[in-house]
This record gives sequence, structure tokens and C-alpha cells, in this order.
Amino acid sequence: MPSEEHVAKPTPFDLAGTAALLGGALVGVAVLDTELRYLYVNPALERINGVTAAGHLGRYVFEVLPEIEAREDVLRKVLADGRPRELMYTGQTWAVSDLEQRYLHGTYHRLEDEEGEVVGLVAVVLDVSESEIRHEELKRARRHLALLDTAAVSIGTTLDMDTTCRELADFVVPALADVAAVEVFPPDVGHEVRHAPPGVLRMRRAALAAVPELRDMGDQFSRPGDYIDYQEDAALPRCLVTNAPVLLSFDSDEALNAWGPAPEGPGVYRARGIHSALVVPLTVRGLPQGAVSLVRAGGSPPFTEEDVLVARELAGRAAVDLEHARRYTHEQSIARELQRSLLSEPRGPHPHVEIASRYLPAEEGVLVGGDWFDVIPLRDGRHLKAMGDVMGHGVEASVAMSHYRSMLRLLAYDDLPPHEILEQLDRMVERSGIDRAATCLIAVVDRAVGVCEMASAGHLPPVLIDPGSVGRVTSLSVGPPLGTGFGGYRTTKVPCGPGTVLFMYTDGLVERRGEDIDVSVGRLAGLALPASGKLEDLLDEVLDRFGQDAQDDIAVMASRTSR
Repeated sequence: MPSEEHVAKPTPFDLAGTAALLGGALVGVAVLDTELRYLYVNPALERINGVTAAGHLGRYVFEVLPEIEAREDVLRKVLADGRPRELMYTGQTWAVSDLEQRYLHGTYHRLEDEEGEVVGLVAVVLDVSESEIRHEELKRARRHLALLDTAAVSIGTTLDMDTTCRELADFVVPALADVAAVEVFPPDVGHEVRHAPPGVLRMRRAALAAVPELRDMGDQFSRPGDYIDYQEDAALPRCLVTNAPVLLSFDSDEALNAWGPAPEGPGVYRARGIHSALVVPLTVRGLPQGAVSLVRAGGSPPFTEEDVLVARELAGRAAVDLEHARRYTHEQSIARELQRSLLSEPRGPHPHVEIASRYLPAEEGVLVGGDWFDVIPLRDGRHLKAMGDVMGHGVEASVAMSHYRSMLRLLAYDDLPPHEILEQLDRMVERSGIDRAATCLIAVVDRAVGVCEMASAGHLPPVLIDPGSVGRVTSLSVGPPLGTGFGGYRTTKVPCGPGTVLFMYTDGLVERRGEDIDVSVGRLAGLALPASGKLEDLLDEVLDRFGQDAQDDIAVMASRTSR
């Protein structure tokens, strides 16, 4: 606090009258001379500044309030042109206060004597700390609400766990942190689990984001895909055990070491200006998915309790998205395994029948469907081929597909014509309670007479490729899908002699958004056997030409008989 031992210079106006006029004012008032030294302060300003009137008189503003920027340049402009000015000051005065920051609003007017000569300034000062702090808090709250609203459309845009983690890390940088890392339990991202030593928590870093000046940190520390071992007393394990955020201030090397593994030591953190961190759990219904670590460095302020609340809300929302992705990944793996087990390569039912088949899953992010195919030997050298597609996706579709396939195999041995097999299958599905309809194409080939009998339940027509010729799309009557209970199927007979290739497929091969299905199927009419004459090469060519931009699973099967 400035010393009160100072002799004020004589003033060119009546200070006693000024004191009588302004002494009871509720706002702070000061009179400054042309050198910007205090000539008078009222009791209200004494309270605001925490300095007695004697401690002001004859001193410059910066001498009385060293932590407040005086802005003498602005005050001299008021003296020069006579135009009043308003200023907002931030900092601390000598007054006792619990506030970390004071906000003072000052209005300055030029003071002239009766002859119009400039004799100083009058300053009117208001302490607006509380209202300004409330205003700042309101602005921060609005920013945080906007941040949370934006998070709803920026995080969890896919059902891929690593993508969701990247979206979370990218979202909080730089809005909430200078560096962000998302780490999850290895099984939850579908990667090989590496067993950790006793007393160590092993996590997998799924995402890392940083402001431009800190992006090279990834070269010094763990990168996405790396496994990281944490001792039990490190911040991240403590966060997961307590299911609560851990806030750290790196005011010592011990604090830095307690954060987690630092291969290069605390010195690297110090060199990059890292000063605080916040670790928040990613938890759904009490079950931890992982954690997000937020770091601030350089001129960024330390984390506040309000930051902790916002970070926890963001982490909670992201954890729900991660849980959805984890469950989706788990369901996908089950569905794929079930489908693969049911779509084992069909064996040729007769030494004179050649079969080639493929199943191509849809792109990542699309649920497994219910495509299936089968080849069943019949009496008298005949054989039945079937291609089907259960409507819908996921485990339920795969299970329904297995029921359809089993019932078809049961009916095939009754030696019924294709349309009657579909009629019986439709009724069995209706009675069994399977709630998923399916398309199905049945072809019974009699090699001895060179005839193929076909019937379709809502399935796309096959392609026949005669030796030395290009393919033709078979025209046949198409009934409703199985499981609808409508029936009304018909058998169509077409020539199918030795060497003729019968090509069957599901709609994923040809169906494209915005294109008529007849146009898509029509392109298959140009199919021809490759020069090698191999069915496998034919399927390779078909999938290369038509399967690249598929939006659904694809099942294809080619077969032919020989003499």
C-alpha cells in the first residue's frame, strides 16, 4: 500500500467545496491535475481502492494502484480534446476482497476554470465486479451450452469405436483443451489384447488431438493404436476406480510423474509449457469404457470446476455413443461368424456338377444381412440350388436365415417341383412365427434331360451363360417373398444343357440408390466366361465389375454340369 507521507500541491480550485459536494456520493470520484496526479478522492473511492485519501494525493494512478493499468494515453487525450472517455479496468486494488479479479468502470471529463483553462480531470469510478463476473459466467455458460449442443451432432456419427474416440478428441481441442487423448480398454475396440503385468492397468490409446503448436507431442509420446501401461496410483486408474474426474496441477515433477507414463521424463512436459490436466471417465450405467485426458499448456488458464462439469457432461454423452458402437461391434462379430458358419462352401452334389460361390460382406458400418445359398443333391442325378435373402440385418436376420435354410433342406428331399417347395416353405414360415420375410430363388437342374426348373419368391432372376455365348437374364414368373402367406408361385422350365453356367445372386450385387432395378439387372446380360473358363474367375470378374460400390451384402453362386 502506498505511503501517506506525501505533500499535495496547491490546487487551482476549491477542494473544500468539492468535498462538500461529492463527499457523500455513492460512486467513487477523483480529481486529477494536468499531470494526472490525484488532487482529491471522495470516501467512496477510498473504499474502492483500499487506500486513504492521504495515500492518493499527489501521486499518479499507477503509483497508487500498481496492478491496474492506468491508460494514461487515454486520459491525456481527454485533456487534449475535451471529449469524455470511458474505460474498463481489470486487476486488483488494495481493498480486501475474495474476488480473483476486480472490474472498475471509469468515466473521465476534462476540468476547466472560469477562464477556460484546463486544470485537470474529473474521474467517476464504479466497482462493477459482481455484475461483470455474473456477465462473464453467463457468457461462459452460454458457450458451454453451445458446445454441448454441437457435440450432439459432432460425436458418435458412426458405429465405429475408434471413429467416435477421434471425434471426441477433435471436438474438445481447442474448445476445452490444448491436448486430448482418449484411451479405452483393449477388448472394447476389437483389437488383440496384450496382458499387462500385475498391478498395471493396460489401456489402448484410440485417439489423440492437439493444437498445432503441440501436435509433435505424438512423436514423443504414445500415438493412437499404442498400448499404455499405468501404475495403480496414476491419475487414469484412479479416475476409473472412483468413477470421478481427477484434476491435476503440474507444480512439481512428482505431480507430473503421478499423471502417467512419461518416457522422456517431466522435463519434456516442462519444456512444452504443460501446466494442468483433467482426466474424466467414460462411463455408461456404472460400467467404464475408458477415459479422456485433457491437457492445458502455455497461456491457457488452468481448469476450473466449471470446466470439470462440462468435460464430464461431454464424456457422459460420448460414453453412450461408445457403448452403442461396442454393442454394434459385438453384434456384428456374432452375425458374421454365424453367417460364415452357415455359408460354408457347398460341395458339388455329383461329380458331374461344378460349383463356385462367394459371400462378400457389406462395407464397414453396414450391418450384416441374411444372404444365403445352398446346393442339395436329389435323386436320379438331379440337384437343387437355392439363393435367398432374409430382409433386415444383424443377428436376428442371420438366425432367421438359418431357419429358412434348414426348412428348405427338409422340403427338398420330398421331390416336389420348385413352386410347391416355395408354397410349403411359405406356410411353414408362417406357422413357425419367423417375423422376417425373405426372397428365395430355387433351381432344380436335371442333367440327364438338360432342363432347369425355376421358381422365384420375390428374388431377382438368374443369368444363364451358354457355351461360347454371352449371358441372358432368364424371364420367369415372380411370386411374393416367403413369410407373407400369399403364395401363388409358378415353375418355369428353361434349357440348361452340359456346359451352361447358371449364375445366381442377391440384390446387393446390382441394387443401387437412384437406379431402376431392371436397368441394374439388365447389365448382367453381358456376362461371359473368362478365357480360362473357370467359374472362380467368373465370380472374380463379376465382383470386380459390380461389387465395388455395393451398399449391402453380396452372395453369388455359379454352377454348371458336364456330360
